[in-house]
Amino acid sequence: MKNWFNRLLGGAHGDGAAAAAMAAAAAAGAAHVDTGAEIDAAYYRWLTASNGFHAPAETERRILGEVTAMADDPGAAAHLVPRVPEVIPQLLASLSDDSISHVEMGRQASQDVVLVAELIREANSAYYRSLDPVSTVEAAIMRLGHDGLRMLLARLAFRPIIKMQAGGFARIAAPNVWNQSERCALAASLMAPGVTAGAFEAYLAGLLQNVGLMVAFRVSDDICEDGRIPGSRAFGQELQALSRRLSSHIAAHWDFPAEVCESIAHAGDPGDLPLARALALGDRIAKLRLLIDGNVLSEQDSLVTDGLDNFQRRCLTKLGNAQAEA
Repeated sequence: MKNWFNRLLGGAHGDGAAAAAMAAAAAAGAAHVDTGAEIDAAYYRWLTASNGFHAPAETERRILGEVTAMADDPGAAAHLVPRVPEVIPQLLASLSDDSISHVEMGRQASQDVVLVAELIREANSAYYRSLDPVSTVEAAIMRLGHDGLRMLLARLAFRPIIKMQAGGFARIAAPNVWNQSERCALAASLMAPGVTAGAFEAYLAGLLQNVGLMVAFRVSDDICEDGRIPGSRAFGQELQALSRRLSSHIAAHWDFPAEVCESIAHAGDPGDLPLARALALGDRIAKLRLLIDGNVLSEQDSLVTDGLDNFQRRCLTKLGNAQAEA
């Protein structure tokens, strides 16, 4: 599996006009880091609301210790990665070959009925702002373009990694974690031009960053009973920080570029790293979106009004539209 990910990274073709329009607004508010800890804490409370419990300190230490050990040996988590559908690597290879036509790519895509449905749904989504619906694979591929198709293929590849979990709290949390991953990827890609980062690399980092969290939930399931997980704020903060480190190491194990791995590791404190800043902003916006949709926060909450600038709030609205279509 690890080598085909490199094909995702070949030859990005960004939308220069959109990037220029985004740049000034996104850059202006890129450093709102003071509310990050509160958003992370609120997200963890929401995610664990039905299953969090007051765990003994020893239980918390044991979980955190095992997650730390897995971060030092990311290959130990390889069994959590399902097989990637064969058609996806074929299409990724085609995207690197300028001689392959949209018709040929459409023929390859048509081999997978799930991919056909995803392509047409994506091409008709509000994200592409078109009044004319498409009904064929070829038309959908033309509308999505090079980067749009790469993002869709990446999303399809990562979905089973996070969404399909065996049991316990990992299975309960998986749908919400995947929703956050999708929205984080989209938001990070929209933030990227404003902080001079690559949009597709930001999208990949957003999809990948929660892999370590799902591994951590599996570790917790092995230690706790009945789908329970420690619910304390301090534990949640440390678990999320360790999970980013684990996700970064898994990304390196899969031969992702160092920039993507580094952005995940430093998303909690991005400093001057452009890709980490895009990921941190995307992560924050996606978590706020889920908290608002879960009736935990309102659009007027200070975490939204003080934590996001105007451009970021527009992105927050865009994520709401995307979720309504899902």
